[in-house]
Amino acid sequence: MSAERTWIKSSRSQNTSTCVEVTTTLDEIRDSKDPNGPTLKTAVASLVRAIKAGRFGS
Repeated sequence: MSAERTWIKSSRSQNTSTCVEVTTTLDEIRDSKDPNGPTLKTAVASLVRAIKAGRFGS
């Protein structure tokens, strides 16, 4: 039996429709509008560092 994940939504989302959530373990991302939909398994901290470094263009 798999453990239930805990998800965190950004405090800056302010009920907009463009928010993502991350797991408390920082290894998965999902669309907050579709909590039962697909997730992206990734190293969230590494992804954020790459975005801040401009590795994905402008």
